[in-house]
Amino acid sequence: MAGRGAPVLVLKDSTKRESGRKVQIGNIHAAKMISDLVRTCLGPCSMLKMLMDPMGGIVMTNDGNAILREIQVQHPAGKSMIEISRTQDEEVGDGTTTVIILAGAMLAAAERFIEENIHPTVIISAYRQALDDMKTVAEQISQPVDVNDRKQMVNVIKSCIGTKLINQWSDLACAIALDAVDIVAVEQNGRQEIDIKRYARVEKVPGGSLDESRVLRGVMLNKDVTHAKMRRRIKNPRIVLLDCSLEYKKGESQTSLELVNEADFTRILQLEEEYVQKQCADIIALKPDLVFTEKGISDLAQHYLLKNNITAIRRLRKTDNNRVARAVGATIVNRTDELKEEDVGTGCGIFEVRLIGDDYFTFLEECTHPKACTILLRGASKDVLKEIERNLQDALHVARSIRLKPSLVPGGGAFEMALQQALSEKAKAVSGLQQRPYQAVAEALEIIPATLISNSGKKALRVLTELRAKHANGGTTWGVNGETGALVDMKQYGIWDPLAVKIQALKTALETAILLLRIDDVVSGTKKTTADGAPSA
Repeated sequence: MAGRGAPVLVLKDSTKRESGRKVQIGNIHAAKMISDLVRTCLGPCSMLKMLMDPMGGIVMTNDGNAILREIQVQHPAGKSMIEISRTQDEEVGDGTTTVIILAGAMLAAAERFIEENIHPTVIISAYRQALDDMKTVAEQISQPVDVNDRKQMVNVIKSCIGTKLINQWSDLACAIALDAVDIVAVEQNGRQEIDIKRYARVEKVPGGSLDESRVLRGVMLNKDVTHAKMRRRIKNPRIVLLDCSLEYKKGESQTSLELVNEADFTRILQLEEEYVQKQCADIIALKPDLVFTEKGISDLAQHYLLKNNITAIRRLRKTDNNRVARAVGATIVNRTDELKEEDVGTGCGIFEVRLIGDDYFTFLEECTHPKACTILLRGASKDVLKEIERNLQDALHVARSIRLKPSLVPGGGAFEMALQQALSEKAKAVSGLQQRPYQAVAEALEIIPATLISNSGKKALRVLTELRAKHANGGTTWGVNGETGALVDMKQYGIWDPLAVKIQALKTALETAILLLRIDDVVSGTKKTTADGAPSA
């Protein structure tokens, strides 16, 4: 019989290790804390959070993603929760608070099974089955929507921004979101592409009132003309877009010239002038009214362009140049000697430079077939404008989601309660240990209507019991009025959510819960560094 030896140390002393149930319970508690942080931000009676960043800047918002993006979290499970909010925001743009609350509820539901020593694999298997069933039921509950029916689309976007600060100007916000998405939408090989991030830019200009905000059928740039005498207003301009500088090219590295006599120096200057003159001649040959370039324009080039009555604007951002190209139908050219007639953009109705506040802005408006647009936002202060922009991004993404997947489900917690009812029925057919975790998923879905009720100031238990009774009797469209906490039929009340947003929230929440439940070991350790900052061997 072997004697007992000394314990074998595999990990370094500086390494901290936690394993087993302790890790799983810790992850669940961290997720619940993150979830509780944003619970009051759900629904039309939601509260705002005021966050201060290390630089002293202030963020006031009830957007789940914006809140979690600003806070510093140490726990690894907490970081995963913040990541899912960002994923939801990037995928569908809305439901960032919902996904955090759902993920927290799903993990909280698993806690009692972990404590009862039910293996996480069993819980995960039940959760996966529940997710598949939820997707099927969601498709059955959903109703199609006509994307060409503007009134119906406005109602859906209104229900999305009803919980936001922009709610007071909901008609304006809905019109802006729909117009912007319609402009940006492009059909390619039978596939619809709506790239809001790249081609629907939001320009925030403090001052004025929010009612002055609008969608420009074209592009607005924070730029002025390069020369004071150039034209600042041109009707139906011919536009050339360049990706090269209109100045003499400097040597890439150190360049040395050996001059023998005085004439050589004059000749070098002459060559530089001839190079710029040739560039300008290539442009002038096409008789444009307007030249945009991403690089610089020398004084000499400005002189030649001004002589030919051409207005020039320099140092555009790459993204802005791409939007101008989409709006006016021009092609960005890398070298002036490659310019052709078909590269000239003629789709712009009017070019004008205007002074707004203290800054000059270039407007390219009334474009014939713009595939890019600018949303001009006016407002009292920068903080208000930032929050309005976040709300407007949600509205834009909802409009995009409906255009790509035109299906709706009832809002106000009705969809979650309908899923809960369907899963509770299906749970009876689930056998073995998996039945209880499956049923727990159904119960966890009640967190959404319960949160809406409690945020409106009512007692959740009584209203939730009534809501269960309505759904048990087949009322799948009954939900909670987020403002009063009373029960209403969402079909009559007119609150609908895009199916894409809800499906994404369910998938993300359950998959995150599954991921965190699979973790049974956390090893954290720091590498000791040597004097020169390199990790020691």
